[in-house]
Amino acid sequence: MIDCQAFAQEWEAGWNSHDLDRIVSHYDENIVFRSLKARDLMGTGVIRGRTALRAYWGAALEAQPDLAFRVQDVFEGHKMMVISYLNHRDVLAAETLHFGADGLVAEAAACHRRQVI
Repeated sequence: MIDCQAFAQEWEAGWNSHDLDRIVSHYDENIVFRSLKARDLMGTGVIRGRTALRAYWGAALEAQPDLAFRVQDVFEGHKMMVISYLNHRDVLAAETLHFGADGLVAEAAACHRRQVI
């Protein structure tokens, strides 16, 4: 069973450290990750595999060296959770994480509130 509160705290700390090894350590080798931001940066909205996910997040951190997350809320489900957070630009976002039997994230999706100009 996943301790969702502890996971969210480590998830936030990992992202704020910008340590890619720490960030991807929670994800399965065969992770499937979906995100419009990935589509914009990598040309595909679906990232498959930890190596590809690491490359995507490395590019995202390089493009935004001031990137930081602040967890706002944690929603618990059966073998899954949702983390809502604000980024360094105060854009609200949420990540839905599905866990495999080994406790690693097997599938994930990120959604971001659309910025109004």
